[in-house]
Amino acid sequence: MQAIFGILFHFIGGFASGSFYVPFKKVRQWSWESYWIIGGLFSWLIVPPLAALLTVPGFGSIIKEASSSTLGWTYFWGVLWGVGGLTYGLGIRYLGMSLGNSVLLGLTAALGSLLPAFYYNYAPSEGKITFSQMLASSGGQLVLLGVLVCLIGIAICGYAGRRKELKASLTTRVESQKEFNLKKGLTFAIISGILSACFNYGIEAGDELSQLSVSRGFNPLFQNNATYVVLLWGGLTTNLIWCVYLNYKNRSFKDYTDKSSPLANNYLFSALAGTTWYLQFFFYGMGESKLGNGASSWILHMAFIILVSNFWGLALKEWKGVDKKVLGIFVLGLLTIFLSVILVGIGNSMSV
Repeated sequence: MQAIFGILFHFIGGFASGSFYVPFKKVRQWSWESYWIIGGLFSWLIVPPLAALLTVPGFGSIIKEASSSTLGWTYFWGVLWGVGGLTYGLGIRYLGMSLGNSVLLGLTAALGSLLPAFYYNYAPSEGKITFSQMLASSGGQLVLLGVLVCLIGIAICGYAGRRKELKASLTTRVESQKEFNLKKGLTFAIISGILSACFNYGIEAGDELSQLSVSRGFNPLFQNNATYVVLLWGGLTTNLIWCVYLNYKNRSFKDYTDKSSPLANNYLFSALAGTTWYLQFFFYGMGESKLGNGASSWILHMAFIILVSNFWGLALKEWKGVDKKVLGIFVLGLLTIFLSVILVGIGNSMSV
């Protein structure tokens, strides 16, 4: 029964993550950096402590009691994840939800299982698997095969994206396709795909906060909510600095008060997008409490996001005007990435 609830919570979290960019489509006459940081303020600063207050009352004292090392490393991984989140937004902007999420999340799912192993190869820690151990075991070899399959899937999706860029005429492009740029999009997507996995490392780094929450009698279902407050501060730091810089560079500070734009709607939909994005973490934590914070939880979460985001990509007609052959190539790439997620998940479930 625990597994069923864990899968359900991961599905809800994946649905939230795969859907969060949809409200941004309703923002009008604002620069990207303006609506991104308004959404980010809700996702990383406003909603997390409210959620923690409701589920882990007194979370502030838990944060104060935690060691400076725990807080520092949790924040550090949050900063790196913030770069991944920032480039995620840019990747989706230039690739669209379907192609962007397929590349981004395929990399995050596969490499998120590999990077810790590389680290522990040079800094061994009891109970942690090294890259050398992966090479020497059948489970580890299956994980490596999954990463290779993932890269093949990404290459197929990239090829489909290039064909889309060449074949889709300007007259058939809908609003969501006007900024399509394969080179920029893939660059940002690859950076984001690698760094987004740092969120998982931040949860591991903040384990002391989770343990303190449980030891004080709070429901283990919400044990990560205090951790998220610190972890998301890191994400806010990165994104706030970059977006304020872009506001200055592009002279877009006026967006926030420009009455010629639909200000109320822009703030509302940006806030909705940010809140929806946070919900993925909220429900991920609930699923993780049932399945553990290993590769199974992470990859299951990624798989649901890939499925949901591609549903939205098709629903928003991001592939309108592209012939069936190109769309078929994209679907093949998507299925290949999904296969890699399954391989990595199976490999991590085996003894390595």
